[in-house]
Amino acid sequence: MPTHREIRLRTRPRHGLPGPDHLDLVTTARPVPGPGELLVRNRWFTVAPALRTLIGGGVKGAPLPPLAPGDPLPGAAVGEVVTAPPGSALRPGDLVSHWQGWREYAVLPAAGRTALGDALPDPVAHLSQGWTAYAALSRGGRVAPGDTVLVTGGAGAVGTMAGQIARLLGAARVVGTTGSPAKAARLVGELGYDAAVLRDGDEPFAARLAAAAPDGVDVLLDTVGGEQLAAAAETARPGARLVLVGALSGQLDPTGPGTSAPVELDAYGLVVRRVELRGFSPLDHPDSRDAWESRSREWFRSGALSFPHVRIPGMERAPEALREVMTGRHFGAVVVESA
Repeated sequence: MPTHREIRLRTRPRHGLPGPDHLDLVTTARPVPGPGELLVRNRWFTVAPALRTLIGGGVKGAPLPPLAPGDPLPGAAVGEVVTAPPGSALRPGDLVSHWQGWREYAVLPAAGRTALGDALPDPVAHLSQGWTAYAALSRGGRVAPGDTVLVTGGAGAVGTMAGQIARLLGAARVVGTTGSPAKAARLVGELGYDAAVLRDGDEPFAARLAAAAPDGVDVLLDTVGGEQLAAAAETARPGARLVLVGALSGQLDPTGPGTSAPVELDAYGLVVRRVELRGFSPLDHPDSRDAWESRSREWFRSGALSFPHVRIPGMERAPEALREVMTGRHFGAVVVESA
């Protein structure tokens, strides 16, 4: 019987962040496609901080269910079609994207699925968080020429894409936040940020943020929450749009389960300045997907947009990669090359 490997949750951590001790690399029977299904061999998959929330018990209304011990981990993946059902437009060798990462093989419905083709110079770029950043900035934040845009968590998978996209949408000034001087230097030197504010410093964070955006912020793309969201709200100009796409302050908090991210905001100040505050998912704006795919092809091919990521070879290294993501070791997205 053919076998494959997959990574499963062994146990939820009693305290602290999940890591290799909480996962198992298991050899098991390779999945068998049924009628109308594809067999796909995964080539790359992402390691995302959102796994902390799923491991911790999940959040009501989230698009993915919580994980129980014994479950294989989910993640965005790009794989190669091995077999396709009769009548499918897909052929062996075609690349497709899906959410069954963390395993060598996956079975997927063929209906409605199309080949990724060669539209991008590197197929791994299909795993970028560019669509999330683009939709949040163009639909949620409605970035306009001349705006000052703030991206919290600028060195993460979303943030490294968001700063570049904000500039391409016409932002006049782009400010990011991050946790280390080395990452701050890369934001400014490689990705076109005008300034990067460190999470920790001698002065209060709000004061340092105000110095980096002295005229205030028109658009916030927030991936962090917590103190950084509160400080961003203080710098918001009249009519600013604050768009929340993540909550890393809670997800990566070693003292909690990763399922909440409390924050205290001055609601009166938001009302007086007519500031918009909204949680955002690109899934609520499916029309933005076509726009993103069209524009990103041009941007990637011209070199105007890059996909900052760390590529880690070997599925056996994925559990340690999860620990590294949780502790903020890497710049950009983390992609495991499984085959």
